[in-house]
Order: sequence, then structure tokens, then C-alpha cells
Amino acid sequence: MTRHASTYPVTLQAQLRDKLGWYAGGGALLFVQQLLMARRDFFVRDAVDAANQLRAGDAKSAALAIILVSIVAAVARVLSRVAIFSAGRNVEYELRAVLLDRLQRLGPAFFRTMPTGEIMSRATNDLTQVRLLLGFGILNVIASTFAVVSAVYVMTTVSVRLTLASFVTLPLLWVVTRSFSIRMFSRTKENQEAIGQMSDRVLASLSGARVIRSFGLAKSELDAFEHHNANYLEKSLGLARIRGSMGPVMGAIAAAGILVVFYYGGTLMERGEISPGEFVSFWLALLRLTWPLLALGFVAAIVQRGRAGYERLATIFQAVPEIESGELARSTPVRGELSVRGLSYSYGDKPVLRHVSFDVPAGHSLAIVGRTGSGKSTIAALLPRLLPTPAGAVFLDGDCICTLPLGRVRGSIGYAQQDAFLFSTTVAKNIGYSLDDPDSADADRAIRTAAAEAEVLAEVESLPEGFDTVVGERGVQLSGGQRQRIALARALLRHPAVLVLDDPLSAVDAKTEAAILEAIERQKKDRTVVLITHRIAAARRCDQIVVLDEGEIIERGTHDELVAAGGLYAAFASEQELEADLDALDLGEDAA
Repeated sequence: MTRHASTYPVTLQAQLRDKLGWYAGGGALLFVQQLLMARRDFFVRDAVDAANQLRAGDAKSAALAIILVSIVAAVARVLSRVAIFSAGRNVEYELRAVLLDRLQRLGPAFFRTMPTGEIMSRATNDLTQVRLLLGFGILNVIASTFAVVSAVYVMTTVSVRLTLASFVTLPLLWVVTRSFSIRMFSRTKENQEAIGQMSDRVLASLSGARVIRSFGLAKSELDAFEHHNANYLEKSLGLARIRGSMGPVMGAIAAAGILVVFYYGGTLMERGEISPGEFVSFWLALLRLTWPLLALGFVAAIVQRGRAGYERLATIFQAVPEIESGELARSTPVRGELSVRGLSYSYGDKPVLRHVSFDVPAGHSLAIVGRTGSGKSTIAALLPRLLPTPAGAVFLDGDCICTLPLGRVRGSIGYAQQDAFLFSTTVAKNIGYSLDDPDSADADRAIRTAAAEAEVLAEVESLPEGFDTVVGERGVQLSGGQRQRIALARALLRHPAVLVLDDPLSAVDAKTEAAILEAIERQKKDRTVVLITHRIAAARRCDQIVVLDEGEIIERGTHDELVAAGGLYAAFASEQELEADLDALDLGEDAA
């Protein structure tokens, strides 16, 4: 049964406990491997001494034993890597799922402090470092521990004094490793932060390529990128210098220990205190011990990079969502009755809405009209809780939306935003985004019906590949009006109980506007409609109209009532009527 991302462990300690079976299995196989390698060293001792004493039969038997033990040890080694690497890959899979789940639940405040490029860097580079830590890093820690125990056992069996002599450089090796590890951690963190900054710059440049070209600022953009690129290069070179010097320094220390072993081991053989076979066995064990010691720096680098990567991921994991799902269970279908009571909202210290109240009965429509910046779009985003809606301010069928599960709220309130966002896929998949199977025949019919309702069907069919046309990044291949109407079709296809339309007519011509208004008129028969608009032609079709000014409702009523009142709405109506007359006059002159 597939687990939900919210149930996956987040901390490194919890992940280690969760994957303990994989790690224990891999560790057991590594233990068997090192046990067999110790046995191999003793068989080598027997083979060398037998050959030295011209005992051919014993030498052959020992050689066959060496081959058999080495094969079994190699199989155990491969299986141990399968187990531990699988654990690391599973950790990567789960943390990536948790990361996306958290990002989907975090509110606008978080994304104002962390740009997209930085998030992408953490989701790719940093997550890879964590996977290496919990896969390759743990493998080497376990393997090195057992290798040390196995090697020391063989070495002390041969000669305790020679073993102590081989350890003469260990204190220095430990000090050097610790020093490199501390510097590696800080430099790695700086390097990964530099990657995030550079990634964000590249993403911003690509997203705004048309703006950059239109202003002729390509050189300035390249100069800005050069700054981030140079910073990343500097941090990378600093990290490379540490990593590059670590191997030679630790190798030199290990080489000094090897010289001690050969000198003192040769002396012991001359004295007859150890046999040639025992020295070869000791040497093989020392080689198995040397690799873990030399790999200390490599493993330390993996550990420090993984720690630094996890610290950066933890910033997202530990972020507190502004919007929490409610727990009030409701099994009845949503009727669509909407009520707003005393809604106030601020962006930081700047008030945007002040004590806004209105009611929209199920199956009725409301237009919200006002100047730019009056708070219309903020209301549109607060209704489906895309912003942290204050408790006790917005009610759906009599229930405060903050007490309802987010799935019920957002599944019942369809939202078509003014700045239409399209995915970089086909037109059909953008419209059918909410469908389980957008490629089915039924889905195709529903998509075409929604496109027709949004008055974009004919234009989509005229595209080079029709509904299979890829719209490009954020719909760059389409006009603003087409993007807006495709987003409207996507919202209509869901058949929500409440439909919130944020200025759906801002990027269309008069003919298309009239057709969309007819579509909105049809929608009113089946669902509650909240229309955010500055077009009087659209507002007049709604049952009720409220007029916002500086975050407050200053007028409410029907179109005729508000025009007769002679307030702000009447002024809007007069201005737009004059604009329409001037446009008609210009068209008449052009025709003449």
C-alpha cells in the first residue's frame, strides 16, 4: 500500500530507524565479507609457508580455499551494496516526496523569502548529497568499521608488536582528518548556497528572456550572471583545494606508516619471529586497514556534504505552513452558499481589506468592482484559502472554511486567476488538468466542451497541432487572451459549486468579451459565481454588485441601483460608455 508523503520520516535519525532492516541486512553481509577476508589472509599465510617449504599439496589446497572464500566474499560484498544503496535511494525518494508535499502546503510568505532557483538547488543537488550520505556514506562507515576489526584481528594474531608499530601514524591521521572535516563542512555549505543563487539567476533570466531582449539588457543580465558564476567558481575552487589536498596529505601519512611496517617487519623476519607467510598475511590485512584509513577523508567529505545538504533541506521541512487544513467532516454535497463577514486582511503592515461583508446565495452571482489595488484579487484568493484566510470571516454553506478540509474547500471553489498560469504541456492537458485520465475519449469531449464554453475552441483548433499543441513555458506560445480563456476552461471543467473568476476579460477583445459573458451567464444557472471585474458590461449581468475602494465596500446593489446612486460605480459606467462610443466612432471613420 502506497504511503502518503506526510507519513514519511523527515529527520536523518528517523530515516535511519525506518530503514534499519536494509542497513542491518547490508551490515550483516559486510560482516560476513570481512570475516571471510580474514580467513583468506590466514589461507594466504598457509599457502606461502607451504610453498616456501615445498609442500605442494598443502599449497594447492590453500590456494583453492583462497579462491572459494574470495568468491563468496565478493558475492556478499555485492549484495551488501544492493541493500544499503537501496536504503539510500528510498530515502531520496521519500525526502523528495516530503519536500514537494511541504512546498505545496507552504504559503506565499515562504516563497517571498526563498526564490525558485534556490528551491530547485535544494531539491536536486542537496538531496543528492543526502542520498550519498545515507547510501554510499553509511556503506563505507560500516565497511570500514568491520574492515578495521577484521584487519586488526589478523595483524595482532601475527604480531602484536608489528601491529603497534603500524599504528604509529594514527594519532596524526586522526587530527588531520578532523581538521579537514571541519573546513569541508563550512566550505561545502557555502558552495551549495552559491549553486542555489546561481540557479535562481539562470531561472529568472530564462523566464524573463523576452523582457530582457525587449529592453536590450542582455549584457547587463550577463554581467549579473557573471557575478554569481564567479562567486560559485570561487567557492568551488576553495572546496576543491581542500578536497584536493586531503588525499595527498593523508596518503603521505599512511605511506610513512607503511615504511615503518616494512622496516620493522623485515627485522622480525630476520630474527625468525614471524614467517614469510605471516608477513604476507599481515601485509594483506594492513592493505585492508589502509583503505579505510585513506578513505576517512573521502567518507568525511561525503558526510559533511550530506550534513550541509540536509541542513538546507531542513529549512523547508521545518517551515510552518500558513494555511492548515481543517478537520470538520461533511458528507453532504456542497450547495455553494457563500458568506463573507467582517473580512480584514493585511500584507505585512499594509491593510488591504477592511471589514468586508457580503452574502451570495447558492446559485446566484456577485460582481466585485473597484479600482486597481482596491483589494479585489485578494478577496478572490482568500475565498479558496490560497492566502491565509482569517478564521470566522468566510463561510461555505454556513461552515467557516478554516474548519473544513482544504480538499473540500478547494474542490468546491473553482478559481480562475487573472494572471493565467499554464503548464508547459499541451492545450488539452492544461484544460483537463483536474481529470484523472485526460487522454480518454470522455475526457476529450469534456475538454472540448469546456473550451467552447470559454470561447477558445476555434482558436485552439486553428493551432498547428490543435489540442495537442505544446503551449511552452507558462504558455509563452499563446496570446494573453488565449492563456486567460484556457485557464477559464480549466476552471469550468471542474464543475465547482462556487466559481471565482478574477478579471477573466482583461485580455480579450470586445467580440470575445461578449461571448465569454454569455458563457458566464450560462454558468450562473448551475453554480454560484463570484466575478472580479472592472468591466461594467460584465458586472451588470450579476445579481448583486459590491464596489470596493481602498479595501472597503462603499456601494452595493444591482446595476440599475448603483447607476442611479451616482457614486463610484456610476462614474465607471459613464467612463466605459464614453470609451465604447469613441471606439465605435473610430471604427466608423476607418470603414469610411
